[in-house]
Amino acid sequence: MASKPDTQQLFRQYGEEVRRFLARKLSCADTAEDLTQETFARLLRIDSDIIIEDGRAFIYKTANNLAIDHIRAQRRRRTDPTDHDTMALIADDRPNAETQTGDRRRLKILQQAIAELPPRTREIFVLGRIEGYSYGAIAQKLSVSESTVQKHLATALAHAVTKLKKHQAE
Repeated sequence: MASKPDTQQLFRQYGEEVRRFLARKLSCADTAEDLTQETFARLLRIDSDIIIEDGRAFIYKTANNLAIDHIRAQRRRRTDPTDHDTMALIADDRPNAETQTGDRRRLKILQQAIAELPPRTREIFVLGRIEGYSYGAIAQKLSVSESTVQKHLATALAHAVTKLKKHQAE
């Protein structure tokens, strides 16, 4: 009469044998160990209503199927077009450390140049170039003419360019 197998008993009886079988099949002791554990874990998860006639045959069939699945997965990874070698060939568009350092230096120079501007010129520059206001919106907000806004922006930009060129020459 067949019954639900005693997994612990089957593990004691066949565990090492199954591990050796998988190690020969896969040529990797660590993977064989993992798949041996998975084989017996699957045996534990079998519904109590299911009756297994031959525990050893079931274990070997499960282990063999897991090994086949593992080998297939390895092949898929090897032929995956986004493998590591391929990914290494893709250009990295992030700036390198040297570019980042130069950008930080230029930003600091620009911040210093803005800080040196007279308050009204600085305010107009920030509104126009940093916050994106139009000449008309700045003029209305500050109760000045658009011509005044243009003059202050021209002064601010000329000062910033002068500072950047000076530091670039150094």
